[in-house]
Amino acid sequence: MIQFRAFATIDRLQKQFTGFIGSTALGYYPVPGQAALFMEIAPGIQINSLTDIVLKRANVWLGAMVVERTYGMLEVHADSPADIKEAGEVVLENLGLDLSQRLRPKILSSVVIERTDPYMSQIINRFRAASMMLSEETLYILEVVPAGYAGLAANEAEKAADINLIHVSVFGASGRVYLSGSVSDVDAAKKAAENSLRSLHGMDH
Repeated sequence: MIQFRAFATIDRLQKQFTGFIGSTALGYYPVPGQAALFMEIAPGIQINSLTDIVLKRANVWLGAMVVERTYGMLEVHADSPADIKEAGEVVLENLGLDLSQRLRPKILSSVVIERTDPYMSQIINRFRAASMMLSEETLYILEVVPAGYAGLAANEAEKAADINLIHVSVFGASGRVYLSGSVSDVDAAKKAAENSLRSLHGMDH
């Protein structure tokens, strides 16, 4: 039985988040302004056949496919939001499900650290895959399940405020977003990220 864990569409990929995907993905890189779909299912191995069907039936590019022990994550993107909508319809049709049966996002942790200590900034920079964390900036960390929703949160945060995207994790046991900036910009980004997650309907965990 397939567990429909995450399903989120992005209407317009932002520049930093697009750059992050390009630095970490093993598929076809997106460019800013494209639309995207992030989804996650269990068992993870089933993402292979689902990815093949989506690529055959929808006009999209494969950005990433991650197969873990438990979960499988897929990201596809396209120039037209209509093509992403079609890809989503292919997914739902193949799974025999509708959006009400996905898991809705659950925020596990939401932390804001003002005037980050220089040593803390350096530690964060050791694992970051995007912009560097500068000392004394304000840091925001979001943890969400399922992990596939972290991409939506990061993109909407960047859309709402002038922040630096530090790191995003969109697969695994939980998804994480690290970003930094001024206190006011981080506050705006936090609100946008969390509101985008709360706006998604679905099943409780």
